[in-house]
Amino acid sequence: MFHIYRSTARSKRAVTGYGHIRRMLESVRQPYRPHIYWPVRHCSANLRTFDTMLSTRRAEARKSILVQVSSERSYNELYHYCSQFGTIESSHHYRVDGDADGDCHYILLEFSSSAEADVAMQSGVFSTERPGVRARSIFLWFRTGPKPKLISQEEPKRPLALIDGAKPIEEAELNGLLSAAESINDQVTILHRVTKLNDLGKRLRFLAVRQLESSLQGMFPQAVAHPFGSSVNGYGRMGCDLDVIMDLDSRSGEPPDRNSRLVYHTKATNPNERTQVQRQLESIGDVLQLFLPGVNSVRRILKARVPIVKYHHEHLDLEIDLTMNNTAGVYMSELLYLFGQLDARVRPLTFCVRRWAQAVGLTNHTPGYWITNFSLTMLVMYFLQQLARPVLPSINRLIQLSAACAPSTNTPVTRFGEGEAEWAYTFLKNPSIYGSFRSENDATLEQLLVQFFEFYSQFDFNQRAISLNLGSTILKPDHSPMYIVNPLETVLNVSKNVNLEETELFRMQVRNAVWLLEAHGKESATAGAANEPWGLVSLFGSAKQQERITPQMFFTKRMLNVKDIFDEVPAEEPTQYRNPAVKNQIAAIQRATKAELHKLGTGSTASGNRMGTQSTMEGTGVKLKRNTKRR
Repeated sequence: MFHIYRSTARSKRAVTGYGHIRRMLESVRQPYRPHIYWPVRHCSANLRTFDTMLSTRRAEARKSILVQVSSERSYNELYHYCSQFGTIESSHHYRVDGDADGDCHYILLEFSSSAEADVAMQSGVFSTERPGVRARSIFLWFRTGPKPKLISQEEPKRPLALIDGAKPIEEAELNGLLSAAESINDQVTILHRVTKLNDLGKRLRFLAVRQLESSLQGMFPQAVAHPFGSSVNGYGRMGCDLDVIMDLDSRSGEPPDRNSRLVYHTKATNPNERTQVQRQLESIGDVLQLFLPGVNSVRRILKARVPIVKYHHEHLDLEIDLTMNNTAGVYMSELLYLFGQLDARVRPLTFCVRRWAQAVGLTNHTPGYWITNFSLTMLVMYFLQQLARPVLPSINRLIQLSAACAPSTNTPVTRFGEGEAEWAYTFLKNPSIYGSFRSENDATLEQLLVQFFEFYSQFDFNQRAISLNLGSTILKPDHSPMYIVNPLETVLNVSKNVNLEETELFRMQVRNAVWLLEAHGKESATAGAANEPWGLVSLFGSAKQQERITPQMFFTKRMLNVKDIFDEVPAEEPTQYRNPAVKNQIAAIQRATKAELHKLGTGSTASGNRMGTQSTMEGTGVKLKRNTKRR
């Protein structure tokens, strides 16, 4: 389900009344019961492990094809045509914004088996009207056929599960839903449900993974594409990018069969592993650009710390980042997925914090000196660890719990690397860990959100570093303004890119958030105007952001130019001051300077002038830096 109040069609009319929304939200307001011990997660159909989730999504992609159609009205005809190849289990529609010719419409069809999907794909033909490289794939288009008979066809047995299912919710519609909620706790839950990556979004991303694997498995039969990041860790929102690690030989660590006397010839590799990865990614980028349907805008960023190939998939409307041998991302995704499964409040709280950071300008889509969504997620996880009654355990505690409960299965798991694999096998690959910890903290999402802002408004970023492994702080190993220990490689800092200015901005914004939540609660909206923003609407409001204090007001820009102190300012262009106290101090400096210049003109001694100037400057309380760098 894409949105909590619609499951098939997206309404195009504006949201005017919220009575029906409140009825739909009754399921949201369920009391939290921390003392109930649910079944072990790997034994439940809805609560599954990370590996089970990946296997299920891969199986869905293996049974699916993607067909471009003229509009969603083509579904009936497409359904009856494709039913000859097998049973259609589910179907989803979405559109991609097009050019002057109009939008492009697609329907994803899932068959009951992969063999039926293969038959449907192999039944396709190549167009003589569209010249190009002839490559078979799961991406097809439905051309116009003979005119249907006058006898109307029966309705499909499987209606479209979604229409426009890949379109994110509009800002005005989201604000309407949040304003109709009964409490901030409900607002956080609604925000999570309507902005998280839906089922169709996950299916489309695993179609891209399948295309990558199938394009290389002809030469590399053991090639496996491992998705990681927000697309699979449970914290992805609609429209998020897809991160993929390509492993050309997933079984390289397995011992060979000693009974076989035939050995494959292989190509000698470059002794420099980084150079080898760069050359392999460059070649893979050529394959993507030249042969794979739907792939365009291939960019090779091979000189980065982690070489990467970025490209856009026009049929999926998806940005994809491809890398190799960066196994830490997979394990980090599994760790975050585990945290989200341990408690139902983790993901909604994380979504709310990340949405707030985006609204106030703390995060940015482009890399830079600002805090990232990953660092914000680490801050949320640590906050939930350090509570008096923790919502999440520390990683060391998870390792202890994993050792106490023996795994229920001995199914072998593919290794990515020696060091990380040993760390992952300690507890991540133990299915019993999903049911080993239950929090006794019964705080609501509203309470946790306020406590999060209060906690970091008083946190000592100058001296302390955050460690999720210990669930506590340590002394900072270096002078980084913000230090978050990487759980996988503890010698690294997750937030090393964040500079001092952005750290101070984060501290100011969490303090502002505390004030906003206190001043604009549900009670203030009830007492004031009916359309007065409250709760998360007030917290995310763009108008409020312009009124907030930022570090740039103090040490990144001058309040005025130095020449304005000494030069005569025309009456028609008076200098604007942000603070009346500053205006009075500048006026005192001007008067003192004129007096000293007058003494110099009358022949006063230089030493007396220096002493008088120094005392006057100290009396004003303002320090002027001659060589202050203007930004």
